[in-house]
Amino acid sequence: MSGLSIANVSKQFGTFKAVNNVDLNVPHGTFVCLLGPSGCGKTTLMRMIAGLDLPTAGAIKLDGEDITGVPTHKRNLGMVFQSLALFPHLTVGENIAYSLRIRGAAKEEQKKRVDELLAMIHLSGYADRPVAKLSGGQRQRVAIARALAISPKLFLLDEPLSALDAKLREAMQVELRQLQQRLGITTIVVTHDQREAMTMADTVVVMQGGEIRQAAAPVEIYRRPADTFVADFIGMTNLLDYATDTSGRVTVLGNAIAGLTAAAGAARGVISVRPEDVRIAAAGAGTFDGRVVFVRDLGGTVETFVEAGGKQIVAVSMPNARPDVAVGQTVGVALTPEDCVVLKS
Repeated sequence: MSGLSIANVSKQFGTFKAVNNVDLNVPHGTFVCLLGPSGCGKTTLMRMIAGLDLPTAGAIKLDGEDITGVPTHKRNLGMVFQSLALFPHLTVGENIAYSLRIRGAAKEEQKKRVDELLAMIHLSGYADRPVAKLSGGQRQRVAIARALAISPKLFLLDEPLSALDAKLREAMQVELRQLQQRLGITTIVVTHDQREAMTMADTVVVMQGGEIRQAAAPVEIYRRPADTFVADFIGMTNLLDYATDTSGRVTVLGNAIAGLTAAAGAARGVISVRPEDVRIAAAGAGTFDGRVVFVRDLGGTVETFVEAGGKQIVAVSMPNARPDVAVGQTVGVALTPEDCVVLKS
């Protein structure tokens, strides 16, 4: 299979398993985000793909070639580190051309490639500028161009945008995705930022405890999370305990949700309902009743917090559909079966 193949890969440090028996296939030209909390194993997995760490077990293949034991400099990959690691004593052009120069490329070839890459990252004419004189976003672009100078088969980025302010980070997410689509290069990004992963990736790989909890398209991860960890980690959700009645229907806070059933034998469990799928109705007109405890108007959205049966449920609406409610008021909370996901624990 063309692309990257990771088969039964584990990494152990003493008795600690940082990565545990991971399988992942990344087709050629795919953009993948490794997403998870600190310590979940995503950076260790990235380091093994890069050849900076050797797996304790398993194999890594790139375009059908086993690269598990191949040194980093022979893997034909480009990498952008969190710190960017630009050479402060070199100009922009010298930074970008560095990998070409150490490979013995002719000066004319170096200049041509630098000019091509500067045009691609919208920094034409910056070749002679010191990197110290660049903004954060410009330095980010230069680091990306340097990694792409050798036309690598695989492009790896470890928390590449974390040092940027929020507005610039979002702009760079879009730029990076558009650049990857133009080049068609297989790309893997490590991030802990859910929004970043949802913006850029073809496939989001959610990791926890050294294992992959779910690997799927961003919308699938969001709308149909595999378990409670994924549902809770990705975006905002309402996790509600359920039980099944004698007819097998799912009941929440003692009220059945018509049309929603659980797997056979699952008498109890948890459902996930995204806040935008919760509807606030008149008391008695919903699945169950609760009391409004807080309303937060964020401009683009309005969040209504409702307490029911000891649980706090959040409903999100657009300003033009804002429910006419006040703190302390009793309201109905309406849930529809198509918006409820019955989860594995």
